[in-house]
Amino acid sequence: MGTRHATIVTDISYGDAGKGTVVDYLVRQARSSVIVRYNGGCQAAHNVVTPDGRHHTFAQFGSGSFAPGVKTHLSRFMLLNPGNMFREAEHLRHLGVDDIWQRLSVDQDAIIITPWHIAANRLRELARGDGRHGSTGQGVGEAKVDAMNAPTMALRAGELLHPASLPDRLRAIRGWKYQRLAELHETEAVRNADEWHVFTDDSFVDDLAVEYVDWTRQALIVPNDYLGTLMREAELTVFEGAQGVLLDEWYGFQPYTTWSNTLYDNALALIVDASYDAPVTRLGVMRAYTTRHGPGPLVTEDPMLTEALPDKHNVHGVWQGDFRVGYLDLVAHRYALSVLGGVDELAVTCLDRLAWIRDWKHCDAYRFYGDRQAASRFLEFNDSGNVVNIKPPDYGDYEQGCTLTQLLLSCEPVYRTIDMPPAASYGSDVRAPALLEAITGSLGSPVSLISVGPSAADKRALVAC
Repeated sequence: MGTRHATIVTDISYGDAGKGTVVDYLVRQARSSVIVRYNGGCQAAHNVVTPDGRHHTFAQFGSGSFAPGVKTHLSRFMLLNPGNMFREAEHLRHLGVDDIWQRLSVDQDAIIITPWHIAANRLRELARGDGRHGSTGQGVGEAKVDAMNAPTMALRAGELLHPASLPDRLRAIRGWKYQRLAELHETEAVRNADEWHVFTDDSFVDDLAVEYVDWTRQALIVPNDYLGTLMREAELTVFEGAQGVLLDEWYGFQPYTTWSNTLYDNALALIVDASYDAPVTRLGVMRAYTTRHGPGPLVTEDPMLTEALPDKHNVHGVWQGDFRVGYLDLVAHRYALSVLGGVDELAVTCLDRLAWIRDWKHCDAYRFYGDRQAASRFLEFNDSGNVVNIKPPDYGDYEQGCTLTQLLLSCEPVYRTIDMPPAASYGSDVRAPALLEAITGSLGSPVSLISVGPSAADKRALVAC
């Protein structure tokens, strides 16, 4: 390397595709790097394993932080939980990363997630009963919606630099948020939930204010133009996305979505603001099979495959629900690329996990059970009557998103078999050419990086595929 450039890392599935391990690999190829978190918040869970076996689940710090000197910038599009950051930094310190705070900068306009947002998030999910949306229970959506609908009630990182006014500000937010939950106060499913205590214990506010002030003594809070300086000084800037395109706040399948723009929009806006004039690569990350954590459409889901491919870093979550596995769904990935506007290159992870699966399949079409004419607004059919493409709902139209979800729940996969290498041939040089050719042919983008294991040492750069 040596030429200044940037890469936007985006998950083109439902999340959990391996963005963290890809970011870790990328920054290790450059002399100096900065990682910019451009969407989502503390609900991110980007697992990175070092070549010497250390493991950390990155939530708010950049996933390349095991590499010495790599900086993290939390942009104005991030939603932060200071308390969680303390715990994450402590775990990294135990793993030998002693200077994580010194490498961090936080945009003054980043939104702070308070305990009242977390409580409200969980209370709403409890009230939904069997109709839960699969939230992570971290309050990200609550904080995002409040910032959109009542901007004066959104707490920003820069406000934490004013300790004298902070307790009163927190009490105002607490009272306002409690009023917004009036419809839940008498709901039987949540009436006695433990989450209410953060609204009634007044000493909690003072303790929280102290924690926030302590956080400002560790985190460098900076103006909007600081990022431009970081990007000019770094050989590589990696924009690390969170969640996945198929969970996007408006193009995901409602209501099983995240309150986050998971497309390129935020990263591109930051690049423009920074007047960055170096090359930018759009890298889409996907597994060699399709997974989903929590409820919602997963057309290729297969219980036997879920059992055969457990993921020790993605297990059942109290709020999210089960981790589900299916064969590679190229129809869903084509949809993700269509709403993204395409990618320049693809990274395919978890190829090593396929070594012991016989008769490997992939899905390039759906069989639809319903009225095709009525479904044609959202589903594109080929001459055989199978679904080959998904059409996006109108931006911001929640009801259309729900309609699309119901249509997908009426689909089943049409599979093609893949000629996979025998298990004995898998190892550090695995290529699985037939699978990669199927991916490239279906998605129309070259595979430039594959992963055959959890660490950066298990990544293989390809010229093209």
